[in-house]
Amino acid sequence: MSVIQRLRTAVRRTYRRTVDLSHPARSPLGSAVVNCVVYADGVRRTVRGTTAEDALRHVRRSGDGFVWIGLHEPAEKELTVLAELFGLHPLAVEDAVHAHQRPKVEEYDGVLFAVLKTVRYVEHEELTATSEVVDTGELMAFVGPDFVITIRHGGHGSLGPLREALEAVPEQLAKGPSAVLHAVADHVVDDYLAVADAVQTDLDAIENAVFSDQADRGDAGRIYQLKRELLELRRAVAPLARPLTELATRPVPLIDPEIRAYFRDVTDHLARVTEQVASYDTLLDSVLQAHLAQVTVAQNEDMRKITAWAAIVAVPTMVCGVYGMNFEHMPELRWTYGYPVVLGVIAVACYVIHRGFRRNGWL
Repeated sequence: MSVIQRLRTAVRRTYRRTVDLSHPARSPLGSAVVNCVVYADGVRRTVRGTTAEDALRHVRRSGDGFVWIGLHEPAEKELTVLAELFGLHPLAVEDAVHAHQRPKVEEYDGVLFAVLKTVRYVEHEELTATSEVVDTGELMAFVGPDFVITIRHGGHGSLGPLREALEAVPEQLAKGPSAVLHAVADHVVDDYLAVADAVQTDLDAIENAVFSDQADRGDAGRIYQLKRELLELRRAVAPLARPLTELATRPVPLIDPEIRAYFRDVTDHLARVTEQVASYDTLLDSVLQAHLAQVTVAQNEDMRKITAWAAIVAVPTMVCGVYGMNFEHMPELRWTYGYPVVLGVIAVACYVIHRGFRRNGWL
């Protein structure tokens, strides 16, 4: 690995986002409910009671603000309770529980249901034919007039840092649940950009290896592996374009008109990463074709060498075949110098043929 690639890896590890589990509002590890907070005018409010029902009752009694509940891989029973409390559609709840959904945004009975794929770059010292490069998860969001429920599947994509960043900008958070949905989408797309930039390091490494003097015929496995990982990234990125475009351009009752402009910015970022992934895939195709061409050339070189040596060996084989090499002063038929003369002829003929092949680059 080059010095530049080592520096890139070190920087990515240094600035990797972490989650502060000492946050006072977070549940103990092991619970599906990561956070349940009420916001009014963009500021966190203290609520009597700790359940989602208490938070929702407080919001609807006051007629101001919204509740944001964060879940991590909830069980069906736990999510069903929340679905009854917030009036979530059964089809959306089923998708949220079982995950493995395509990125989309749908509206059920006045509640938006958004599905986004989260991605994470898997650090590795060197790309191999079995290296995992892109790890994916899922993030769902139910957005209503006075609530947001985010559901995360997978071991990455935590929204803890995002929540804290939003709380630091109360005027944005005061715009309601649609501001949270925008922040979540922006957070996910920013991760796409970071992963795409990191994948470029592996792409550069493969490209350099294929066109180096020490090119390995086993590079094809590494190229195919990176193409598979790029396909995984594309499956997360490409389907999200249409839902984000609709949120940015189509009037949606639950989306604040001011937030719609922010969605256009997210759409632009998504278009950029989509183009990056497409260009990476095209470049990998070219690298693979170049690698296969190099392998073909190397095989032709081997065949030429084998053919040249076969031609050289054919000379003594032919001469020996004529006489059977049953010497008694052969040839014709009892010549005293026959044996050394035949060996000399063979040696000279082989030398001349070998020199001719060397001159033509076959050996």
